[in-house]
Amino acid sequence: MPKRIKELKFRRRREAKTNYAKRLALVKGNMERVVIRKSNRKIIGQIIKYNEKGDVVLYSADSAELKKIGWPSRSNRATAYLTGMLLASKLNDSDRKKEHILDIGLSSPVSNSIPFVFAKGCIEGGMKVRGHFEIDESFYNGTLTAKYSDELKKNEQERYKAQFGGYIEEKITPDAIPKLFAEAKEKIKSIKK
Repeated sequence: MPKRIKELKFRRRREAKTNYAKRLALVKGNMERVVIRKSNRKIIGQIIKYNEKGDVVLYSADSAELKKIGWPSRSNRATAYLTGMLLASKLNDSDRKKEHILDIGLSSPVSNSIPFVFAKGCIEGGMKVRGHFEIDESFYNGTLTAKYSDELKKNEQERYKAQFGGYIEEKITPDAIPKLFAEAKEKIKSIKK
């Protein structure tokens, strides 16, 4: 009896980095993709065009760039929104008029999640992204964070220090996040080409 040969999946699929069926569906659309990837510390957004020899990155925005305009880069919804706006501000007029498709990779498509808030930032920055993204602004402008931090500060001081210690080290009070968000948003709007 002949030995059965075990068929291996592609390396990136084995490592849970790429869903090839989903990727093929996105590539078949022949549209440039707005790719969002989230790590523990930052958010990266890119406009990618398919090429047989390998994808080509046309534009890129990294949440670390937001530090230049005074926003403390984190991996949260507010940062995702601002990174999306920053990416949209980098596009020239002809690329801004094109319709793009959102590529969230292996992220779960949960409403009000970081990939969709990022897409909302891209749209409000002037890009055309296929899809309908209705997200309440309080989810990403920092008001819920400020409200939550006030409750923790009053009731659980240790937990407050643990959860918002990064902001406190940078001398930012969580109460000031909505104001800081509005200022960063205006600065990004002024960057637009």
